[in-house]
Amino acid sequence: MRSLLLLILWALPLLGRADTVLVLGDSLSAAYGMAANQGWVQLLQQRLVSETPGYQVVNASISGDTTQGGLNRLPTLLQQHQPSVVIIELGGNDGLRGTPPVRIAQNLKQLVNLSKSRGAEVMLLGIRLPSNYGPAYNERFSSLYQQVSDETGAALVPFFMAQVALKPELMQADGLHPNAAAQPFLLDTVWPRLQPILKNVEENVAR
Repeated sequence: MRSLLLLILWALPLLGRADTVLVLGDSLSAAYGMAANQGWVQLLQQRLVSETPGYQVVNASISGDTTQGGLNRLPTLLQQHQPSVVIIELGGNDGLRGTPPVRIAQNLKQLVNLSKSRGAEVMLLGIRLPSNYGPAYNERFSSLYQQVSDETGAALVPFFMAQVALKPELMQADGLHPNAAAQPFLLDTVWPRLQPILKNVEENVAR
């Protein structure tokens, strides 16, 4: 009986929390070209279980998605999951289609502001394009993530694929998508910026 009581007391903080991390992304977060459990989002869930209990991860990433597609889906996702944290990994497909960077930035700002209006902390994962898109477009594209972060207060990982993009052994044959071996590196890029956000959520819950 005593051990059962101790178990219940230990579990009470977890039972009182239902914090959700919502990942809104494209193929880079949808485990494209590999089993779902190999992707960095699933690895994030595993790390949260072991290091920061009390969170569940909802992966709302769809291969090929764009910032406009994310805007179309986000209201329903926010209503359904009521996330404490929203991680936005979108914009790469917009860039590959030559969408004007100003429009991509506008959509990202709407995604951030909509998430914040529902009380969620937000993190942006910045993307870069292949060099064949030209220096002028690439520079405007790369800078839009910092711009959106500055204007909205969203946390920013400047280049989500920084640890893997220039390593052929960590990329799939298409040269665009990280392979299964790269996924832990993607998580390690996100994790240091995510930790203070989770701490802030926990502090707000405790107030």
